Amino acid sequence: MSSNGTVKRKVVYTIIENGEGKSFWRLVGSAFVNRDDSLTVLLDALPVNGRLHIREPSERDEKAHA
Repeated sequence: MSSNGTVKRKVVYTIIENGEGKSFWRLVGSAFVNRDDSLTVLLDALPVNGRLHIREPSERDEKAHA
């Protein structure tokens, strides 16, 4: 939670390698920062590679969740 009382949302991706030296990011859920700075993660899909990347939402992410 931020200092003004709002919930800080983050986005959760898995990064998928395509085998040709390229990768793409697949949105798989959201995360929320708790009062003690721990995270609650809600996944819509499970990554088969076991990797999650959690970051601040971009403008593009905000439009996708609107």
